[in-house]
Amino acid sequence: MNKTLIAAVSAAIALTTLSGCAPADDAAGDSSIVVYAGREEALVQPLIDKFSEETGISVEVRYAGSAELAAQLLEEGENSPANVFFAQDAGALGAVSKAGLLAELPAEIYGLVPESYSAQDGSWVGVSGRVRVLVYDPNKVTEIPASVFDLADPSWEGRIGIAPTNASFQAFVTAMRVMHGDSATSQWLAAIKQNAVIYEKNSAILHAVEDGQVDAGLINHYYWWQELAEKGSMKSELAQFRGEDVGNLINAAGVGIVKDSEAAREFVSYLLSAEGQQYFGEQTHEYPLVRGLEPVDALTPLRDIPAPNFDLNDLDSLKETLDLIRDAGLI
Repeated sequence: MNKTLIAAVSAAIALTTLSGCAPADDAAGDSSIVVYAGREEALVQPLIDKFSEETGISVEVRYAGSAELAAQLLEEGENSPANVFFAQDAGALGAVSKAGLLAELPAEIYGLVPESYSAQDGSWVGVSGRVRVLVYDPNKVTEIPASVFDLADPSWEGRIGIAPTNASFQAFVTAMRVMHGDSATSQWLAAIKQNAVIYEKNSAILHAVEDGQVDAGLINHYYWWQELAEKGSMKSELAQFRGEDVGNLINAAGVGIVKDSEAAREFVSYLLSAEGQQYFGEQTHEYPLVRGLEPVDALTPLRDIPAPNFDLNDLDSLKETLDLIRDAGLI
């Protein structure tokens, strides 16, 4: 990452710490926070540990799926022990924000990231970007389908891997609902139920393609890049659908403050700091989202992805999406 950019981001975060993190109502001296994290522990715990080491703030992390944690927050309401919700996707954050459970972030924090990757009302901010992709075995898939809807064709029976309990898959289905309607989405889900092999996680789909169990799968881009960094070479390849297909959705992992405190704000600031953004780029192989930062690896810049013109704030109808997925028998 460019040293000038790192210095600029560091200066912005330092300013945020001085001017944007005034003591909150529930005491400025808090030295511990509870984070509900919908991210995989192996991906983000090292960064959280660094935060604690550098700030002296103790972090209790409760890991689960983003949708599960969103439902828990909605049930707990104002009695939740959580200070921060660190979600895998914008949909889960939007659902919690819609219920009025997230505090408005200071402008100095919120303004670090383009508005297209954050909440319109400032209640959550994206910290890293991810792109939906088709991972495929080039020996078995010689022609990339033009659209994700083409995977509903009977010719794909038993050949495509999906992870319907995964938050990113659910967010993608929400985007499909918003863009194409519930009826078309229900038809696609019913067809994909016939064609797909079900996996719990994106990583399991990737390994299934690599091992020849399925010909292709729908995943987030960074799983492939993580595997490449570990193995040095891959049998599978990544592809995008044509045009601005909903299958090319760009989503954001993000964070919102549930119970406001100086420590909670400091945690959010850290995720958007030079160190945090560099970690997401180099260690998790996601896209840094702070303005002016470019991706690491050979990732296609976000501006060049043939993504649909879609407002991530419209991913907040998670319950309706889960109902459709359940009706299709996928969860």
